[in-house]
Amino acid sequence: MSMQHKIDFAVIIGVKNANPNGDPLNGNRPRTDYEGHGEITDVCLKRKIRDRLQENGRSIFVQSDEKKEDGMTSLQNRAYSEEYGLGKEAFNAKKTSPEETVGKACKKWFDVRAFGQLFAFKGDAKDGVSIPIRGPVTIHSAFSVEPVSVTSTQITKSVSGEGDGGKRSSDTMGMKHRVDSAVYVAYGAITPQLAERTGFSDDDAKVIKDILPKLFEGDASSARPEGSMEVKKVIWWEHNCPSGQYSSAKVHRTLDVKPDGNYDLSTLDNLAREEIDGF
Repeated sequence: MSMQHKIDFAVIIGVKNANPNGDPLNGNRPRTDYEGHGEITDVCLKRKIRDRLQENGRSIFVQSDEKKEDGMTSLQNRAYSEEYGLGKEAFNAKKTSPEETVGKACKKWFDVRAFGQLFAFKGDAKDGVSIPIRGPVTIHSAFSVEPVSVTSTQITKSVSGEGDGGKRSSDTMGMKHRVDSAVYVAYGAITPQLAERTGFSDDDAKVIKDILPKLFEGDASSARPEGSMEVKKVIWWEHNCPSGQYSSAKVHRTLDVKPDGNYDLSTLDNLAREEIDGF
């Protein structure tokens, strides 16, 4: 069943001695804005949502390298695959309509249905057309409530040498960075008008709702040790109509998060909300 109500949501994230989202162009230091507030990009958050969805058995188009389930070497190969995707002929605009291909892609892959995707239709000659799918689920980058304190530590890295692995190569020096303690907030929305085209349903929205409190479960690494990243709270607002009786900006402003992770939440008339504890 298609969505009947617009949804807004917010995710309050706690960070303790972790690098929530390193910047490869800045020595993998935690991302910050010009005022020193920490940032976790929307791309990073969508990656974590995709990973949790995939762990729950959902079919995902944009799979991370370490979580590939089908051995496909590219998104194009996955889309062309008869077993996992649409088949090559479905990408030929002269044989299959773009609308039919969009429908198949949205039905097959949850992340395409939710976030959208750009698909390229290749013709028999040099002509072709790209069809963008706009997904109904949008999520902002998460920003820390206050400027973050970043600690950098010099480390040594050792790798096995060539041959039988018994000889160790010389240690190399490197740097490891972490945010000591911070609270981040991310906002998002789900729009029924866009959900109608991709087939995103109320049941799909509930899947997202159930995933958000578990965003960092199973995501541990040396940069984000187990327990160093947690969802403290998810705020879930449901409007009483598809277009929403309030703008997302107005809804999001009702939430005032404190540096310690506590928050104040004001009320808007006839706007249902749910406060969900992190996992």
